[in-house]
Formats: sequence, C-alpha cells, structure tokens
Amino acid sequence: MAATLCLRLRLPKQGWLLTNQSVRHGSKAVTRHRRPLHILKQKLLSVTEYIPPPRGPAPGAYPKETQHTVQEDSGLMVLMMRSLRKTFEESRMVGVAHNSSSSAQDMMMLKHRLHRHAISVKFFPNQVVRSFLMGGAYSNMAPLFIGPTILLVSDQPKAKEMLSALRASPQITLLGACIDHTLLSAQGVLSYSKLPSVTVVQGELVSGLTVMTSRTASMLGHHPARLSALLQQYVDQNQQEVP
Repeated sequence: MAATLCLRLRLPKQGWLLTNQSVRHGSKAVTRHRRPLHILKQKLLSVTEYIPPPRGPAPGAYPKETQHTVQEDSGLMVLMMRSLRKTFEESRMVGVAHNSSSSAQDMMMLKHRLHRHAISVKFFPNQVVRSFLMGGAYSNMAPLFIGPTILLVSDQPKAKEMLSALRASPQITLLGACIDHTLLSAQGVLSYSKLPSVTVVQGELVSGLTVMTSRTASMLGHHPARLSALLQQYVDQNQQEVP
C-alpha cells in the first residue's frame, strides 16, 4: 500500500506562495503471497502435465525406406496377355525379331511378303511379354525381348519362308524362334529351314516301302525251285559272314 508524504517547502524568494506537493513512494512490502495448491489439484496437474515425445533422428540421417507396392494389372494389360496366350497356344511357329528403326513403309512391305506365306506380324510391349513368360513353359524366351521386338507368327512351321522374307529387310534381325514347342536360336532356325518338309519325307518313305513290296511280290512270283535256290544262297552268305 503506497504511502503519501506531504512536504512543506520554503521558497527562498519573497512573494511566492507556499505550495503543498504530494510525493508517492512505491511500497516494498510483499502484499501477495503464493498460496499452496490443494492436494487434489496438484495431483490433477501432475497427471495432465504435457510430456513431449522423444526427438527422432535428424532428417536425412537414415536412408528412406522403399515402399514395395503391389501394382495390379490394368484391364488393357490383362487383355493383351490373353491375346498373347492365345497366340502361343494356336501357333506352331513364333519367331522373335529385333526392329532396328525400320520405317512404316518397310514394315508394310515386310507384312505383305510374310502374308503371302500365311505369316503374320504382331506387336506386344516387352512388359506384357515378360509377365506372360515368367514361370511358364516359354520362360527361356524372356532374354530375347530386349528393346523393340516383333513377333512373327504362323500356324505352320514355315521357317524357310520366314527367312526368305527377312532377307529383304536388313532392319529386321531374327533373334530366335519357338517351333513346335522347341526353342531355337537364329542359327538353329537356319538349320531347321534346310531340312526337307514332312510331305517330302513321307513321300520318300512311301516310295521306299513300295519298291520293297514290289520286289518281294515279283520274287514270290518265280518258280519254287528258283525260290529255294535263292534262299539257300542267302543262308550260305550269312554263314560265310559269321566267323
């Protein structure tokens, strides 16, 4: 509580009136003391006291954890995989060729030459092809699909016709092929193309069997004495060959 002190001042000069001046001095006495809190309030404050969380490491101190998210295949990717599966199931020859920046006109001419021999050209993204080949029967073909590639598909193994059509297109390089569920390299496809066709082999086999049966029929038409002489000669030759 402030105290007021009244002083009476004497002025040295005559004629001046005496004045009263009030001087206020700040009180140094402590008038407000901190009252002790109630025990229940102390407990409540201690329970509800804010405890800051521990500080973590500085940003950038540890490498970021990569989140492995499983991406679902889109509808277009599923549709292309179905088409690719159907292509492999219905085709006896599936060739893989590398496309070295061929123009649209060159590709059109190649399609026209292959279409004469019932060979079609199909395009699939490498991601779709690798997803289809992963863990399947054609998984060994996955290393062939690097960069821009095309598929040469036919329902018959026409390796010779495919190679003859690719010779006129230097931008297209054959990497390998799957013929009758057998994976072949480019050299293997070339060797396969030099083999005779199944029709030729069947004709040679039938002609050989026909010659043998005709000779047997003509021999059986001879006289029995001649047949016995021929059989005796055959037995004598076998006995001479055996030591």
